[in-house]
Amino acid sequence: MRNQITRLDQSLAWHWLPDITRYAIEQSTRLQQIPAPTFAEKERAQYILREFQAHHLYDVAIDDLYNVYGRLPGTDSTRPAIMVSAHSDTVFPANTDLSLRQDGSLIYGPGLGDNCFGLGGLLGLLAALTQQQITPQRDIWFVVTSREEGMGDLGGMKGAYQTLKDRIGGVVNLEGLAFGHVYHAGIAVRRLHITATTSGGHSWLHFGRPSAVHGILSLGSHILNLTPSQSPRTTFNVGMIDGGQGINVIATKASMWLDLRSEAPEALAQIEQQVRTFVSDLTTAELQYEIEVVGDRPAGRIADHHPLVQAALSALAQVGVDGVLETGSTDANIPLAYGCPAVTVGITRGGNAHRLDEFVETEPVSIGLKQLILLVLAAAESL
Repeated sequence: MRNQITRLDQSLAWHWLPDITRYAIEQSTRLQQIPAPTFAEKERAQYILREFQAHHLYDVAIDDLYNVYGRLPGTDSTRPAIMVSAHSDTVFPANTDLSLRQDGSLIYGPGLGDNCFGLGGLLGLLAALTQQQITPQRDIWFVVTSREEGMGDLGGMKGAYQTLKDRIGGVVNLEGLAFGHVYHAGIAVRRLHITATTSGGHSWLHFGRPSAVHGILSLGSHILNLTPSQSPRTTFNVGMIDGGQGINVIATKASMWLDLRSEAPEALAQIEQQVRTFVSDLTTAELQYEIEVVGDRPAGRIADHHPLVQAALSALAQVGVDGVLETGSTDANIPLAYGCPAVTVGITRGGNAHRLDEFVETEPVSIGLKQLILLVLAAAESL
């Protein structure tokens, strides 16, 4: 695989890479200025649609989920295509201050790394192939997905994969800040919304009656005393608690939002069953619980020696970076769960993702784009 990457590297002149790098950075910062909370990605999707049309992609479309599609024909369109994807949504509300600040080679702004530089990388790859008239050996579907973050539950990729599953043979997914890492395994995730209800009452007059808030706190105490598996790694997080009507009111309703994750579906099922057992044990005639599954991200993986993984590592090595294999929860979970080879890579580094002071480094973008171009061309040749 390294020989193939070297051959591809030597076959390209690369004198155009600085211009493509500037284009990718400019597109990333422009996209960051368009609010795109999960479920409200339409405006950003329409911008991407116009870019796809400007590059003369085929079959350009937006679906009902605000996924955007475009196909670059290869020399042999009968072969299963490669999907290159990046998600468009962010964790930030529409009214977030999206002001940018530059400090040397760093650019600060919410949503830049996750995932505007992923989108910029996708557009940079597209510009390189179309402007330099580089024709891959099979079709490439460029897909910008919605609903990756939070309660979106990978909904965009779930829809996009169902649309293209019969036409693709592999996926290269982009997360802006993942440069130097190759995610080849998707962890399993279950998200539960657990609601407690009671008849309630007055804090003084009816002291002793069950409180929904107390019920949620009691359940939380049980969960915090869990000792999840370290191998396979398994985690839990109570991300939000809400409920109650007033400080002197015995609450009639309260709830928690629980995130469960594991490298193995069996371990995830085990910790979820422990939570459900706690709920059952705490339930009484006066205190009732309801569990709603609000997120279900399936697990999947490809082996370290899989050609797509080796191509990703070799592309990084070609630009002087020792790649690190990772597991995580990304859009790639969906194709992996269906047995379709997929990796997630990035084009730069940065920090503070999901924070208002999120930042990206601009210096690695050039070699980040180079490794992406080499990876996609190699996958189009031999996957």
